[in-house]
Amino acid sequence: MVSSPHEAMHRIFREEPALFARLLPRAGIDFPKYHSIEPLDTDLSEIRPMERRVDSAFRVQVADDEGGFLLAVESQSKPDTDKRNSWTYYLAHMYAKYGLPPVLVVLCRDKATASWAAEPIRVGRPFHTSMLVFPLVLGPGNLSVITDPDEVAEDVPLAVFSAFAHAKDPGLPAILEALAEVLARQDEGSDDWVEYVEIGLGDGPARDLWRQLMAVYTPKFPDSIVAEYWNKGRANERADAILRLLDRRGIEIPDTVRERVKDCTDLDVLSVWFDRSLTVASAEELFVEE
Repeated sequence: MVSSPHEAMHRIFREEPALFARLLPRAGIDFPKYHSIEPLDTDLSEIRPMERRVDSAFRVQVADDEGGFLLAVESQSKPDTDKRNSWTYYLAHMYAKYGLPPVLVVLCRDKATASWAAEPIRVGRPFHTSMLVFPLVLGPGNLSVITDPDEVAEDVPLAVFSAFAHAKDPGLPAILEALAEVLARQDEGSDDWVEYVEIGLGDGPARDLWRQLMAVYTPKFPDSIVAEYWNKGRANERADAILRLLDRRGIEIPDTVRERVKDCTDLDVLSVWFDRSLTVASAEELFVEE
């Protein structure tokens, strides 16, 4: 279950790995003929407690190459200088681990972040460059909007990613309207995409507009169902925040604790657990009754 706009931006490829092959050509980037695109483990840690985790990773089996190549996919919502160090680590570690050439793909929602992310990363000194990284950026600067309902119907996942990539553009309402019109006509799988868009847009006017469109276009998405999606998304966001905070504090999270936090849908309870996560000495203390 996707839990935040950040997660939605990259997890759509875990739901639909073949989307890479359809999306990159629209950004002017050739994608080779392939046999398969398989998700990989995203944990690139070597020694605990230092954790390095790429958002998503994939192995692409190319038709005319026995080895293929790797995709390291990162969702980036704003410039972050620390990320540039992490990205070089991801590529070097993946190359050493799998023996295959990695490609860094950065997904952005606004042109300023996309422009920052596209800057080459130079590792070395002025007299010698040891490593030069060129991120492959996908965002509003190189992806066209999809506002034609017929085009949306041909590839819903592609249209959903277009909405995310243009989430901060003035043209977003036209994208969402085309999506709403198509999903209203579909009987199978539309509920999942409605929920995915709902959560992926994040808090703010875009999500409000999406909920209005769902109410206008079809009675099969009444306010009660949309509200349920919204509450579920908020619960997942809070659960994700709790686990991330514990992780950043270096606190080990047993599987039983992780599952209990992720399964909780009570926003009030999650708020209490979040407050406790700031000070607890162990993950189990989240559940201690006061």
